[in-house]
This record gives sequence, structure tokens and C-alpha cells, in this order.
Amino acid sequence: MQDGFLTVSIIDATNNRPIQNAVVNIYSMSNGSQSSSTLYQNLRSNESGQVTGLVLPAPDVDYSLQPSDVRPYSQYIVEAIADGYETVVIEGTQLLATIEARQGVPMSPRTRSKRSFSRQSELIFDIGEHTLYGTYPPKIPESNLKPLPPPTGFVVLDNPVVPEFIVVHDGLPEDSSAPNYWIPFKEYIKNIASSEIYSTWPEQTIYANVIAIISFTLNRVFTEWYRNKGYNFTITSTTAYDHKFINNRNLFEPINVVVDAIFNTFIKRPPTSRQPLLAQYCDGQKSQCPDQMTQWGSKDLGDQGYDYESILRYFYGDEIVFERAPIVSGVPVSFPGTTLQVGSSGQYVRTIQNQLNAISNSYPAVPKVIEDGIYGTDTENAVKIFQGIFGLPQSGVVDFKTWYEISRVYVATTRIASLNPLI
Repeated sequence: MQDGFLTVSIIDATNNRPIQNAVVNIYSMSNGSQSSSTLYQNLRSNESGQVTGLVLPAPDVDYSLQPSDVRPYSQYIVEAIADGYETVVIEGTQLLATIEARQGVPMSPRTRSKRSFSRQSELIFDIGEHTLYGTYPPKIPESNLKPLPPPTGFVVLDNPVVPEFIVVHDGLPEDSSAPNYWIPFKEYIKNIASSEIYSTWPEQTIYANVIAIISFTLNRVFTEWYRNKGYNFTITSTTAYDHKFINNRNLFEPINVVVDAIFNTFIKRPPTSRQPLLAQYCDGQKSQCPDQMTQWGSKDLGDQGYDYESILRYFYGDEIVFERAPIVSGVPVSFPGTTLQVGSSGQYVRTIQNQLNAISNSYPAVPKVIEDGIYGTDTENAVKIFQGIFGLPQSGVVDFKTWYEISRVYVATTRIASLNPLI
């Protein structure tokens, strides 16, 4: 066994603001004759709603670096208790050796009919197995190119756009009883990648798989694949048709970093198509997919030193090209194209200062700064603290990934009404 690392983040599900002083308990999962045991008890979330620095056993990292019958991750139960909120239990949080996992816990206010001190009910989320270890239906092959939606009187976009939300149908397309979840785009991609590949794999392999996931997802968005069939969602959670989405699962830090850096990057095959490629894939062990990417095969190429472009061209052909979607919906101001740092000045700096101050109202660990449009050491310090809270490298500069993470948190904590609606 080796060590895995865990950060737990507690938020109010109605407004995405952190919950301070929540009680967090960590338990092992029962396994056959072995009953569950308490590993951490009565931990308290800080002013950013977080419990950090948790160290827990995980199987040796080698089990995640090659196909194995041994589960390569450990599973834990995370319980969160807070005054005025329904107790939440996450069963099956996954930890890989040497990797930091981040478990978000959304808590809903308790209804007035229940006493404030009573734990009459718990909201339990059961986290399914990772696709590389568990048993899931193989992908049904489809054409990589789809017919575009017909004119309907609405504006039809000429180019792919990163949407603000992905509406995920948590079941088969025809199952009307399955819930739809509105998931912010970046969080959706992180969820899929954390469910489909291991974060212990080579960085370039992670990049390749994330870009394939983004491209597949943007194809579903751009072609309105399910909406043209009469459904009211973007994509499903079943592996027979789409990627595996697991509601409220934990995310892995190496995957988070990659997604933050390239979340609007996709591949396509010119000159016949302007749509993102429906980049299908399979594991290459339990199922095969000719002319598509195999996940374990991409890992092997990463081990051999292939970069992500070479990995993707190996599987999808030399003719593919890489593009960035120019528009990110729901973002107040797009990234200016150059990194902001000490010495920078102007309206873009003022935008960041304004957004950091708004975020500080919910995350008081982020200090207030003067909104003067001058990037000084106070702004640098506020950026570093923000980066630390949200798992970004603490560089103190606002690059592409930091700009859009600040935008995401700003929107999430200030525009309350439309956040994560559950249909």
C-alpha cells in the first residue's frame, strides 16, 4: 500500500458558497467480512469550506499503470454534517496512490419541518466503479461525422462554442425516469476524465484523452444530437452511447490541471467538416474499437514519449487538426490572450480585481484588493490564495486557466438563481 491524498470541499448547493465549520468524517468501505471503520472523525471545514491534508492508504501505484484484476484505487465514505443542512454521505470516494483527490460535497438546507439538531435523513450518493475496473456496456460504434441540425428560425452557429452547462441525462436516452443534471462544462469534462482514465498515467496521455473527451462532447453540442431526436438533454451518462458520468464523484488533481489548461481544445477532420470530431474510444482490453483510440494503448504511447498530438494522430489519423473554440458561454469577459502579472495594468486587470473582490464575499480567505487596474503585489497575493483554494499552481499570475477559473467561481457565487438546476 501507498498513500493517497484527499481534500474535501463543502458547499451550499443552493448558492455554491463554502460552508465553514461543517463536521467531516471519513470511513473505510466495508469489504466482505471486514466492516467499515472510522479513519478521521469530527474534522472541521475551514473558512473556504475545505478539509485539507488528509492522507489515506491506496493500492500500489503499479496497479493503475497496467491492466489488472486488482482494484487500483481505494474507496472511502465521506460524511458531512452541518447545522441547518441535510447530512450528506458520499459512498465510494476513490483514491489513487500518490495523487490528490478532491471530493466536493454539496449540502442542501434542511426544511423547516425538521428540527435543527436532528439527523432524521441523509442524502446518500453512491459512486460507481471506475470504467477501467468496473463492468459497463461497450460503446456502440457511430459515424464520426453527424448531420447538422436543420434551420429552425434560431441562430445557427458557424463554429463550435464551449457551452456554460452540459445537460446530462443519467440513464438510457429513452428512460424518462432518469434525472437530468446541469453540470458546468469544465466540471463535466473533469468528471468524465476522472471516470474514464487513471490520473497516474503520463501527462501527455491525459492531455490526449481529455481532448478526445472534449471533442466528443462538443460534437454532441454542435450537432444537437439528442435534441434533434426530441430529447431535452445534451448527452447521456451511459457508456453504450456516450461517456461515463458519475454524479458527485471525486476529481483527481492531475486531470483538473489539464482540463483547466485546454478545456476549449478539440479535434476535427478538414476539409469536409467544421464540426468537432466524435472522437470515440474504448479501453482496448475488455472491448475493442477499430480505427478509434484505445485508452490503454494511449497510455503505452505516452510511456514511449509520444506527445498528445502524436497520440491522437496515431489513432484518429494524420489529417486531424487541433482548434480552440473561440467563444466560452457564460463568461463575463474572455481571456485577453496574454498573461497578467505584476506590472500589468488596464481594464483586464481591473476585471480580475473586481471578480476577486466579489469572490472574497464568499471565500474570505481571498483578501480584498484595490480595483485600480494595476497588478501589484496585493493582487498577486490574492491570486495565489485563490489558486491554492481551487487547486491551481500558485504562480500568482493570471494565465488562461486561472482567468477562466476565476470567471467560473465568480459566476457560481454571484449568479445564484441558475446554478446547477436539477430537472
